[in-house]
Amino acid sequence: MEPIGKLRHQSIENLISQHPKMTVRAAIGLWDQMATQIIAIVGEAGFDSLFARSVFLTQSRFPWLGAGTVSHPGDQRFANLKANLESNTPALASEANHMLLIVFTDILASLIGEPLTERILNSAWGGDAQYKASKDPNP
Repeated sequence: MEPIGKLRHQSIENLISQHPKMTVRAAIGLWDQMATQIIAIVGEAGFDSLFARSVFLTQSRFPWLGAGTVSHPGDQRFANLKANLESNTPALASEANHMLLIVFTDILASLIGEPLTERILNSAWGGDAQYKASKDPNP
C-alpha cells in the first residue's frame, strides 16, 4: 500500500519536472488556479491561513521565502511570493516553490482528506495545467 500523499507528491513533482525552466509567472499561475478552487470551499481567509502556515513551515529551508509576506486580496494574493521567487535563481525558486506546494497540499490533505484534496488539485491543474505552464508567454 502506498503512503498517503505519495501520488499527490508525485503529481506535483511530475508537473514541475516536465518544466525544469518553469518561470515564476507560470508557478504563480499554478497557485492562482489552486487558490480559485480552494477559496470556493474554505473562503479567502481559510486559504490565506493555509498559505501563511505553509510559507512559515517552508521558511525553515528557504528563509527568504516569507520576506514581506502579507496577505493581499484578489489579484495581488501572491505578490510577495512572486517577488521572493524572482529575487532568487530560477533553480532555487523552483525548488522553493516545489516544497511550498508539497507543504501546502500536505496541510490541506490533513484537514480535508486525501480524496478531496486530489479532486481539488485535479480541478485546478487538470489535464491542461502542464500545457498552461509550458505555454508561459514570458519565458
